[in-house]
Parts: sequence; structure tokens; C-alpha cells
Amino acid sequence: MIKRVNLLLPSKKNPRNSEGSMVDLGNRKLLFAYTLFTGGANDQAASYIAGRYSIDAGESWLNKNVVLIENEGKVNTMSVSLLRLMNGEIIIGYLVREDYYESTYYIRKSLDNGVTWSKRVSVTGKSRKNLMFVVNNDRMVQLKNGRVIIPAAFYEKNEKNDFSPVKTCVFYSDDDGLSWERSKTVLVSPDPVNDCDGLQEPGVVELKTGKLLMWMRSSLGSQLFSYSSDKGITWTAPVPSVIISPLSPMSLKRIPATNDLLAIYNDSSPRYAYVRHDPGNNPSDIGERTPLIAAISKDEGKTWGNHTVLEDDPQGRFCYTSILFIYRKVILSYTAEKQLSETSSGWGNMRVTLFDYRYLYA
Repeated sequence: MIKRVNLLLPSKKNPRNSEGSMVDLGNRKLLFAYTLFTGGANDQAASYIAGRYSIDAGESWLNKNVVLIENEGKVNTMSVSLLRLMNGEIIIGYLVREDYYESTYYIRKSLDNGVTWSKRVSVTGKSRKNLMFVVNNDRMVQLKNGRVIIPAAFYEKNEKNDFSPVKTCVFYSDDDGLSWERSKTVLVSPDPVNDCDGLQEPGVVELKTGKLLMWMRSSLGSQLFSYSSDKGITWTAPVPSVIISPLSPMSLKRIPATNDLLAIYNDSSPRYAYVRHDPGNNPSDIGERTPLIAAISKDEGKTWGNHTVLEDDPQGRFCYTSILFIYRKVILSYTAEKQLSETSSGWGNMRVTLFDYRYLYA
């Protein structure tokens, strides 16, 4: 059985809530961090990182916002990730946007279970004009050897004085986030002629072999995969995967109880053509973000089965998911957009969905 909660609804003063991440604080208490927009609903609107708490493992949430990170940029602060480290500390990561094409990713640490946060540390280096990093929500991971990985896409001005298609790299830390290095490999689209958007919104998961799998959204009709055999320093050329999806972000984590991989994404394959937003549109269209599907891989991402429909409103858009496993539950957060009219939408609705992981194997 699936339980859905519309946790955060839009309003005139708060037209958008999006890009969240959750962390288990212990004793059934959860912290949910997200981007709270106050200056509009687009990515350049004023925003800060807010939080909500649950004291019953996600079944209900306290009706009170807390400010986790104030707006630190000239434009906004957004796209948050939370990560519990092996040493018990919590890292919070977020983007600070200074201009349309200038953003930097920072982290702070908490030694007291999220009550207070340390001074910020830049992950992506010194902020400079004409260099914009994008790190999706809920993207930080810690490998078995302790290395912390943050995958990032970036735009930079080229010799033609315009911004090149998006490239992707990885930042990593071997001292629990105190200092950061960038991967030697910078990934570019395998088909720049047909993929004018480039590689966007990457994520990373560690495989059973110790290899790393990176996935990236593209306008080529599927998620692209790349692999690293040296813990993120170098990467193979990206190739199309069997996960057919539009230009929309995917989330992927390992289910603790079964050790299988769980993917949450928008499926644009013929399997769900009947719920497409507009079947006549290009399948790579950014607007095609329905249905929202859960799928399981038992062979480390080579094949996917147990496809389960989580959301299928043909007029909806469901994206920017976070995943948390606690007890037997899978807890998801995502933006649940509903087209209300030709001129307005419910972009600000943040939905939390819970179900027993065994539901996916039924």
C-alpha cells in the first residue's frame, strides 16, 4: 500500500517548494531539507534551505518550517543534499547562485545531529563569473572506503563567447568533507550533434564490485551511464542505458534489505505511452515527466524489472526525487506538479510518498 502526503503546498509568498533530501536522526526522528522559494517559481528566484521534522519515521510531519541555510547568494540558495557519514557527522550540501551563470556548491557539517552547522566549505572551488555548477538534490554518497562523492554538471563560457553544452565531473573528499578534489575525467555527450543539452544532473552509486556507476539525463532518449574503476578519479565514456526516459532526472540507491538497486524515474518507453503528457511531443521533451516509475535491478544496473507505477497523472510532472530507507519503508520526496490551467500550475507542491519495500517485489 502506498501512502502519499502533500507536505508542502504553494502559496503567493511561497510559490515553489522543491529539491529535497532526508536524513535519519535516530529514534524515529527524520529531518527533511528542501528549497523554499519566496521570489517566484523559477530557478533564478530568491530561495533558501528550509527544514521539516517527523517524529514518527515519516508517517506525519510537524507543521513548522525551520531555516537551515539562509539565502547566501545574490540570486538564491537551493538544491540540498543531506548525508550521514560513517563517523556519525551529518553533511549538508547546497548550491549558491550569484548570477544566472555563476554558482558554487558548498557543504557544512553538523556534529550535534543537525542542531548546528559548521562554517561552509566550497566543494567546487572559488566562485567565478561564467562558471555555473549544478548538483542535484540528494546526490552526496559515501563509499565503503570512506570517500565522499559529489557529482556535478557545469556550464562554462567557451572561446565563442557562449555557454557550451553541459559537461559532468565528480568532486571527492577523503577527509570527511574538509577538502575536495576534482576528477581527472570531464565527461561530454557522446552525440553532441543530436544532444545540444549535454550531460545533466548526474548521480553516482557504488556497485558490489567496488566500481562506481554514474547516470546522467540527456536529450538522447535515455539515461546515460558511465563507470569508474578508481573510486571516481577517471570515468569511461558515457553510453545510453536501457532506461528510456525524457530529459528528466533519475534517482538511484541500493535497497538495504535486498541489496538490489532501486531507480525512480520518468519512463517514456512504449510501456507507459497511455499516460504521456502529450504523446505527440518529442520523447526527450523536458515536459514529459509522467509517469513516475520505480524499477529494480538485481544485476547491478544491466537490466531492470519489477516496474511499479508511483504516479501516472497524464497532466502531472513528477521529478527531483529523494530516497530514504528506514526500517522496512521506502520514503520518497518529489515535486508533484499539476497543470491547473493554461497559465498556472502547482509547481510548488512537495509530496512525500511511503511504502514497504516489499511492495516493489509483489
